[in-house]
Amino acid sequence: MPEGHTLTVVVLAYNSQNQIENCLKSLVGFADEVVVVDGFSTDATLEICRKYGVKVIQHKFEGDFGQERNIGIDNAQGEWILQLDTDEIVTEGFKKEVKRILAEDSEFVAYKFLRKNFFMNHFMRYGGWYHYSLHFFKKGFARYKGKVHHDLIVDGKVGIINGEIEHYPFQDFSQFIERQNRYTSLEAAEIAQLRPGISKKEVLYNIKLKPLKLFWKFYVKKKGFKEGMWGFIFAVLFAWVHFLKWSKVWAILKDANE
Repeated sequence: MPEGHTLTVVVLAYNSQNQIENCLKSLVGFADEVVVVDGFSTDATLEICRKYGVKVIQHKFEGDFGQERNIGIDNAQGEWILQLDTDEIVTEGFKKEVKRILAEDSEFVAYKFLRKNFFMNHFMRYGGWYHYSLHFFKKGFARYKGKVHHDLIVDGKVGIINGEIEHYPFQDFSQFIERQNRYTSLEAAEIAQLRPGISKKEVLYNIKLKPLKLFWKFYVKKKGFKEGMWGFIFAVLFAWVHFLKWSKVWAILKDANE
């Protein structure tokens, strides 16, 4: 790193042996410190972390991603923090932008950056999945709130970085279904806990009508059709994810009221 402010990269991991090496490899010579928050992995994840000499904090995952990210913040020594998942890779363009920011005194305390998402290794320029993400910030000016779809609460001005981070979340359909089944269970439990008095009308709307609207949004309004069959399958699957989540909310509330 050039002279200036220091950078810690926080990476959340659990049984991530198939993704984490590419992530850590992209950080070599870029970060002053790498902190991996690991949920007691049982595969080769920790062995790979040792290979790259990163700092590992083990914490049992309790369904709260915001908590995991905040643990990373608390254990970071850098003045600036970049939060990543193991299936993300830092590009050279992004590194160049961050180095410029660290070499000066910025008026911003956090930055949004473009997340270049790949659906089954296909870059999704259309369909609403090529968007800005807020996970780069100055320590002491931001904390995460929320369990599953957590938000970064920033105390100060937010800027924009032109560089991109590449995201490879799903290698095949089986992995997509397994992961979304797990995430929707966590999300449904959170909704039922935070909104025990939610109306039956709203629940049924999210089961019957909202998935159709989401398909229209991803495939037509966000021009997912320009991605060919990738765009169609993407729109169907993510509409199904919403249907699955709210079906689980319905089941939880039904059981609670019986």
